[in-house]
Amino acid sequence: MHHYSAAVRAPRKADKLIAGCATREGTERYRGRHASRHAEDFYRPLADVLSVSSIGLGTYLGECDGKTDAEYAEAAALAVRSGINLLDSAINYRCQRSERALGKALRALLSSGAEARDEIVVCTKAGYIPLDGAPPPTRRDYNAHLKAQYYDPGIVSPEQVVAGGHCIAPRYLADQAQRSRRNLGISTIDIYYLHNPEQQLDALSRDAFADAIAAAFTQLEQEVAAGNIGCYGCATWSGFRVAPGDKAHLSLAELLKIAATVGGTDHHFRVIQLPISLAMPEAVRVPTQPLGNAVVPLLQAASELGITVIASAPLMQGQLTRGLPAKLAEAFPDLATDAQRAVAFVRSLPRVTSALVGMKSPAHLREQLEAVKR
Repeated sequence: MHHYSAAVRAPRKADKLIAGCATREGTERYRGRHASRHAEDFYRPLADVLSVSSIGLGTYLGECDGKTDAEYAEAAALAVRSGINLLDSAINYRCQRSERALGKALRALLSSGAEARDEIVVCTKAGYIPLDGAPPPTRRDYNAHLKAQYYDPGIVSPEQVVAGGHCIAPRYLADQAQRSRRNLGISTIDIYYLHNPEQQLDALSRDAFADAIAAAFTQLEQEVAAGNIGCYGCATWSGFRVAPGDKAHLSLAELLKIAATVGGTDHHFRVIQLPISLAMPEAVRVPTQPLGNAVVPLLQAASELGITVIASAPLMQGQLTRGLPAKLAEAFPDLATDAQRAVAFVRSLPRVTSALVGMKSPAHLREQLEAVKR
């Protein structure tokens, strides 16, 4: 067991980034090493290239403090040693501390030689302007942070920021990819998501939004070409779950059309992420996605369009870990806890490649691994 110091420091620009990225060969090697301990369907194809665990580690919740940093770093290391090779974060999670905790875990894992960089799929997101280390005490301090970090250097102009802190402008995305690579300590981010792009619809018309997405995707294709990211997609909260008439609605077919326009038939828009749970089952039950002359549920659209789906919030931030209906226990008779059943429901849905579970404690990690053991 690795032991982590309480603090996860911000990486210096001079820190050497770990070379490489997740590959077909590497993730297959990882699956081969760990598959015998897990259920037969535990490893699944991602974008028809990588082999990933159908439970991933999420890093959203928690305080901005050294104790939580250490818990996430230890949980990530334990997860990868236990057969989970999908690690998910966002630059704004816990004021960049979640990315830095994953970076610390990756350095420890890879320096030990037990795991290799090409076996681990590292994902993060850009969209919300991140704080650094701790929330500023006042709105004035936050505005000063924006000015010093983003406006004065010319990375972002104030009119490119919507809802007080969301931006998908190309220069901003280029900057965020570099910051995330430094935080994570890796040269290539395997999956890079636009984070809740529907937030832009608070301020933009549909046409202006399509133009903003095209500019963002153009930048992300350039990041792929430069080797900074492996592929990209959209991680959303409401966009794929609401009806076409809703202000926040995102059409997967339309996003793919834009990706093909800017990136050609070999574009790198490959993955989407959205909440799917017993409490938020819209992806499987509600027709929200225009496809040809029909409107179909998101999972059906993704299947027909060849897009990988990663489920977030399968436990609704802990709300589905207890008090679930008895019928669910009957549906999953081999499982012991509601937390296991809630995640098993999401994993059982067709076209869901992986369910991201926020796990800081070894006990929660072992509880989920127990549910998928062979």
